[in-house]
Amino acid sequence: MFIEVNNIKKTFPDGTRALRGVSFAASKGEFVVILGLSGSGKTSLLRCINGIIKPDEGDIILSGKKVVSQNNDLLRKNTSMVFQEFNLVNNLSSINNVLSGILSNCNKFLSLLYLFNKEHKLSALECLDRVGLIEKAYTRVDRLSGGQKQRVGIARAIIKNPTLLLADEPVASLDPIIANSVLLLMKDIAKEFGITIICNLHQIELALKYSDRIIGISDGVIVFNQKTKMVRKSHINKIYGEYV
Repeated sequence: MFIEVNNIKKTFPDGTRALRGVSFAASKGEFVVILGLSGSGKTSLLRCINGIIKPDEGDIILSGKKVVSQNNDLLRKNTSMVFQEFNLVNNLSSINNVLSGILSNCNKFLSLLYLFNKEHKLSALECLDRVGLIEKAYTRVDRLSGGQKQRVGIARAIIKNPTLLLADEPVASLDPIIANSVLLLMKDIAKEFGITIICNLHQIELALKYSDRIIGISDGVIVFNQKTKMVRKSHINKIYGEYV
């Protein structure tokens, strides 16, 4: 397995038990959806995986190597993130937003001025082309639609050639047609580049349509972990109840 999450527990200072011993594994190129209601622990789980927050207990193992701290180089080099609210700089062009994905790999002074070399710029253009936005490379992102902004976010995520991509509700603010196109793009990228994707969603139909596997989480506990083709209504009911 490419990534193993072993018995992750997290309780916040206010007493909220966000994660109560979460364990699962994912293979290279697998598109895994974490499905659950708001407050179920989905976001806390992703933040523990990418090192934003430190779990109270448990281990995360990438490519057979244990992640030992929040600032682990293994995480920084191999993991990218796609956000619900895009996290783009609105007054910058699409290409400069994509290039921000490799700021940590570049000359600090020059990167602050967005003075990237030709190789980096070509890589950014290739990523924008891959997500279908090459013609918007020099357009400010505040002039893009929501779907286009999320595609820029995906291009920014893949420019660093990650092996793991984490996505926290990446289509929550998009209309159904655009949401489908974004998830199809993510699925294609997972297969094309062998990137493992762990994606938080709350839309059942999208999870069933695009994922390879679905992990259902409720109140900080995994209630099912199944290949998507094996997921039944009884599994979904463990999260959303009998009214689904």
